[in-house]
Amino acid sequence: MKILITGVAGFIGSQLAKKILNHDINVVGIDNLNDYYDVNLKKSRLQQLEANSNFQFIKLDLADRKGMAELFNRHKFNQVVNLAAQAGVRYSLENPYAYVDTNIVGFVNLLEGCRHHAVEHLVFASSSSVYGLNTKMPFSAKHNVDHPVSLYAATKKANELMAHTYSHLYGLPTTGLRFFTVYGPWGRPDMAYFKFTKAILANQPIDVYNFGKMQRDFTYIDDIVEGVMKIIQRKPKADSNWSSETPNPSSSTAPYKIYNIGNNQSVDLMYFIKTLENALGKKANMNMLPMQPGDVKMTYANIDDLKTDFNWQPQTSIEEGLSNFIDWYTNYYRS
Repeated sequence: MKILITGVAGFIGSQLAKKILNHDINVVGIDNLNDYYDVNLKKSRLQQLEANSNFQFIKLDLADRKGMAELFNRHKFNQVVNLAAQAGVRYSLENPYAYVDTNIVGFVNLLEGCRHHAVEHLVFASSSSVYGLNTKMPFSAKHNVDHPVSLYAATKKANELMAHTYSHLYGLPTTGLRFFTVYGPWGRPDMAYFKFTKAILANQPIDVYNFGKMQRDFTYIDDIVEGVMKIIQRKPKADSNWSSETPNPSSSTAPYKIYNIGNNQSVDLMYFIKTLENALGKKANMNMLPMQPGDVKMTYANIDDLKTDFNWQPQTSIEEGLSNFIDWYTNYYRS
């Protein structure tokens, strides 16, 4: 058994690789190690994996068509998990081409590799950002998501459409996972909870958008990894109840499925900040600001399909998750 994980030096990719390696499975991980955020953090994540003889790291960019073709020619992958992406809603306003290169061009290269080398199952990261202007809560994978409000979200929606096309044309089993605000130890420094922690400890103000009137469905990293592990092992099948007259966007006549992975509850931003303050034992100095372009006011995941198909749902509370993050952060940065 050999699994390819793209974005293996990233937050979710590194923690998933660690979990898979614990099951004595061979993992090949690729990453371009770009400098969107601290490369040293990415290298620290990789160091945890490279001690395992079943792990091989290859520095490679998804957008490198020749390099990706050579990767698939050299290895026989049973499953592929695509977690490589140019992430971040706000950064997509500044550098749109980075999103097209990695999230669109790179994803086609990956699909082609899977198609031509008989990969048994492609699991790929989508995002809760695809819900865009939707306001019906909780967000369901059965809802229409044709109104994104950021280029990042648009590229993730495009990934879902592209994956479905390959499932339909070539019978490639594909499963897309809409992650909801993943947080925890080894997280991304561009995420709000990470920035807040750094600023509070440094006695600097934190930027609170929409004057604090926001809510997020925060999902702890260990829950995300457990969910992905379950999904990797179960290839999607054609939905026998699928109707072309009333199409369900989350399934198809092809071997294709979309799941939300969220905590199934929405946490008020001000409560989130208060919980962080309690974990740090320190008050935040808040800089209240208007809504940022590309942001949404609320996310909240309907995970009924996840519960039905796997008899599972995330369990970690925001209090426990933030406490674990603070423990890691203070140890890693010796604050």
